[in-house]
Amino acid sequence: MPIRTTMNKKKTLEEIIDLVVHAQDIALEVGIPNILQPGLVKEMIIANILDHDLITSKRGADACDPHDHSIKYEYLTCYEGGTGQLDRMFKSPQDKRDESLRRITRNKAVFLAVFLKAKPLTVKVIYEISPSTMLAEAERQLDRSRNVISHVGFSEKWASDNGKVVYSTERIL
Repeated sequence: MPIRTTMNKKKTLEEIIDLVVHAQDIALEVGIPNILQPGLVKEMIIANILDHDLITSKRGADACDPHDHSIKYEYLTCYEGGTGQLDRMFKSPQDKRDESLRRITRNKAVFLAVFLKAKPLTVKVIYEISPSTMLAEAERQLDRSRNVISHVGFSEKWASDNGKVVYSTERIL
């Protein structure tokens, strides 16, 4: 790889900025107010692969069925060898725990998408996990936690053992 001079690097950064600004302009045309919202680009990639309609609000599910918007989906992501997680899940009090767990139970399915480390916007595999299976694991983790507020994690191995592959770049399904 050639070494970039300071001038080449500046020009490259300007090109990246121009592309991101252009992407935001396009996103606004379809109602996406902030393309740099954390996780949104990966959610866009997953929704595109699974043919779901993206939900861009920060509250609520990540996507829905394109033919029935009452059918919701949650997306978790990680890099190879990592863990997809639900942040800020409450162990107690019970009302907050129930509200946290609704992030799982409101969905028809939860998907864990594993992205390649070397190509961070390329999906390696997507697992579909039933909400009841994920709920049982989330409750198990919350019950064992010493903290009132915890992150609940789901590894690729766990997803492989408890879900089904719905997309893979490694083999034909």
